[in-house]
Amino acid sequence: MLVSTTAQAQTNSSVLAQFLPEIEPATLVEGADAFGPIREDVPVAPVLSGGVAIGHVFVTSDFVGTTGYSGKPIHTMVAVDDDAVILGVDLVKHSEPIVLIGIPDSKIKKLASDYRGLSLAEEAAAGGSGHDLEIISGATVTIMVIDDSIIRSGLKVARALGLGGLTAEVDTGPRYEIKEDAEAPDSWMVMEGDGTVRRLSLDVGQVNASFAAMGDPRAEKYALTEAPETTFIDMQMALVSVPAIGRAVLGEADYGNLQDWLEPGEHAIAVVGRGLYSFKGSGYVRGGIFDRIVLIQDDVSVRFRDRGHRRMGVIPLDDVPEFTERDLFKIPADSGFDPTKPFRLQLLVQREVAAIEKIFTTYDLGYQLPQAYMTRIATAAETAPVTAADEGESAAQAALWKKIWEDKTLEIAVLGAMLVVLTLAFFFQMQLTRSERAVKIFRYSFLTITLVFLGWYANAQLSVVNLMALFGALTTNFSWQAFLLDPLTFILWFAVAAAILFWGRGAYCGWLCPFGALQELSNHIARALKVPQITLPWGLHERLWPLKYVIFLGLFGVSLASIEQAEHLAEVEPFKTAIILNFVRAWPFVAYAAALLIAGLFVERFYCRYLCPLGAALAIPARLRMFDWLKRYKECGSPCQTCANECMVQAIHPTGEINPNECLNCMHCQVLYQSETKCPVVIKKLKRKGSTSDPTAFLKKRDGLENHPNLQKN
Repeated sequence: MLVSTTAQAQTNSSVLAQFLPEIEPATLVEGADAFGPIREDVPVAPVLSGGVAIGHVFVTSDFVGTTGYSGKPIHTMVAVDDDAVILGVDLVKHSEPIVLIGIPDSKIKKLASDYRGLSLAEEAAAGGSGHDLEIISGATVTIMVIDDSIIRSGLKVARALGLGGLTAEVDTGPRYEIKEDAEAPDSWMVMEGDGTVRRLSLDVGQVNASFAAMGDPRAEKYALTEAPETTFIDMQMALVSVPAIGRAVLGEADYGNLQDWLEPGEHAIAVVGRGLYSFKGSGYVRGGIFDRIVLIQDDVSVRFRDRGHRRMGVIPLDDVPEFTERDLFKIPADSGFDPTKPFRLQLLVQREVAAIEKIFTTYDLGYQLPQAYMTRIATAAETAPVTAADEGESAAQAALWKKIWEDKTLEIAVLGAMLVVLTLAFFFQMQLTRSERAVKIFRYSFLTITLVFLGWYANAQLSVVNLMALFGALTTNFSWQAFLLDPLTFILWFAVAAAILFWGRGAYCGWLCPFGALQELSNHIARALKVPQITLPWGLHERLWPLKYVIFLGLFGVSLASIEQAEHLAEVEPFKTAIILNFVRAWPFVAYAAALLIAGLFVERFYCRYLCPLGAALAIPARLRMFDWLKRYKECGSPCQTCANECMVQAIHPTGEINPNECLNCMHCQVLYQSETKCPVVIKKLKRKGSTSDPTAFLKKRDGLENHPNLQKN
């Protein structure tokens, strides 16, 4: 085994230098036979096979200070390759009493081996939460600390060495500081509304559904037996180290005590809760860790110890709910926490499934300090010229999204083919719509591909949340990189933007929306099963369709104050439940999506017509379309009502005009426009000519249409 003594001498303070001579390379990385010299700039050494570097090895405790129950670091050796993919993991030393006294070493080794093949580049894109964590019962905190240290240290090494297209992050965005003279509302409900206080509320039904979705039959066997609507936990959080918030939530006296407790650079959150489940639990010991909650911000994670905890007094507000738990948790100054940036409090929920065995799931309570409590400060980066580091970061980001696009080659090709076919169908719609049967076959085939491929397989379901995120990016520091990380969504939005100029919103809503396809296909099946169809009176229909515009404007208004709150309210869209998660979700969400689909069995495209905020958002610029492709006769609407009566979403006014804001471009009106059996104008033209290719057929057709109701006035 080769280790450079010179390099070791230069880096003798690193943990890697202590453990590297004790580790056999082949036990860490298959095929490895040696380690190279430790680098001088970072405590990382190459992994060699036949003298050729095949990866890089480091110890997590050289890069992160996360500690376990013992209060000491858990030293884990990790190897990664040039693509930032983990090659091997080995737990080399720890002082965890739980692991030492009762957990078989084989379980820990198995856990470590499961990290092989994990892409740190994908973890970077997912904010460090792109993988499933397997908890070993009895060692919850220990396993979570090991996982946290592997991911965070791995990201730091990958960025330091430029692995997988990652480079050290350079924050060039706007910087903020706490506004000392800000004022907080004197109402708890108002603070909930403006984001000063953030809330996570779970009922028994939601938690049971989450465990059931894990696929472990024991989870359902030991499901909670309380009524589904029973509050499991109602947990709320506020950043009380911010003066205005601290005074409002704690009161002047307790806020003064908080200031005395906090050292310079430290922050604190107040966490309150009620319900069946305790966010604090009763299993922690003096000097130990609260294992049910962890604060996460980018690569920073903070686990709270008993010494960083205080019980909280009564909240001095008249409208505050009655909480059974009120606690303060200190965030250390050396944690790297930035109070002006978004963070989340992750709640670990556990369920006993055997005498000494538990299974776990997690929920996130996101927090972003409202702008009212911050003041923007100028930074040198805002005026500095572009440097080589900036160019390197741009190159790294470009490499990342290009890699993602390469991995999605098949999906991109299929979507591209769909867009080409749909564009040709629109351009040559008069040729296509000569045959009603051809249009039906084409439409239902296309919608099936949209639902199955775009929706359930590729999860390429656009959402009003995308629009709110885009607006937020445009009003801050816009960058294409974030949007390029999702190729199908990126392509779809560009296609939608182009289609709006040509055809309006119908190109997407009528053909490329997976949930819209699900509604229409299910309605088609319902019709085949003779389910009665309901046609709303025009007056009622005309008063209902503005609802979706009200919903969209409401969401947009909320997003201006809090994008996180707007995202929660955007659950009015059933897309996530029905398309992204395939109905594997808490029962209220499933019930809501199912109710909309059931309504759509009787009123075709019910959700699209009256509730969809995305459809409303796309309809607003639809007036900008450059062409009017849908052909009409002057007789349409007066006296003929055929198209209006057969339009599946009632987008045609009784006076004959097509409302482009409601039209889904299904082409049925163009089929009728050329129909020799349904369109009175076409029939009259045929009568005037007095002949067809089959005179006998014409006479039979004519005799059968002599009493056509739309011809009586002619």
